[in-house]
Amino acid sequence: MAGAFAAQGRVALDAPVSGGITGAEQGTLALMVSGPRAEFAALEPVLRVLGRPFFCGEEAGQAQVMKLCNNLLAAAALAISSEAIVMGVKAGLDPALMCEVINASSGRNSATQDKFPRAVIPRSFDFGFATGLSHKDVRLCVDEAEAMGVPMVVGSAVRQMLAVTSASFGAESDFTSIVKVVEQWAGVEVRAR
Repeated sequence: MAGAFAAQGRVALDAPVSGGITGAEQGTLALMVSGPRAEFAALEPVLRVLGRPFFCGEEAGQAQVMKLCNNLLAAAALAISSEAIVMGVKAGLDPALMCEVINASSGRNSATQDKFPRAVIPRSFDFGFATGLSHKDVRLCVDEAEAMGVPMVVGSAVRQMLAVTSASFGAESDFTSIVKVVEQWAGVEVRAR
């Protein structure tokens, strides 16, 4: 698209966002922007209304790659946290206590800090992001990495976990449903005590 715009003497900027519905409502989105720096500088005051803009580079697509990397990390944190918390619950640990300890320790991540306390432990599974969308994002990231010659061993496993979650609970299910797959395999449920 940037090439087509350039052929017409126009400029295109990539500007994917992260922060969800809450970030959009509160104007706290992370805006990943790539394109000509001068155009970014001219638009930055407008972008600041939406959240915090990050200039990712002048090449078209760099912001998109940044977004894919971020989404992979969010999904991977949720997948591995699901395995760890289910293991702890099977051993008799309280999942809320586990999150508290993890969040005060080296394992803290977005899943243990936000997703588990808000949507998994209370069993609402309503964090606000669909499994199908997360699966698509991770698939796009793994495919792009493969095209670049970057191995994605863990990313591929996360993609498969999301595929299983989507097949089991539907693409429309909340992506926090990934823990349900691990729960079924382990024969326990992560619940508030």
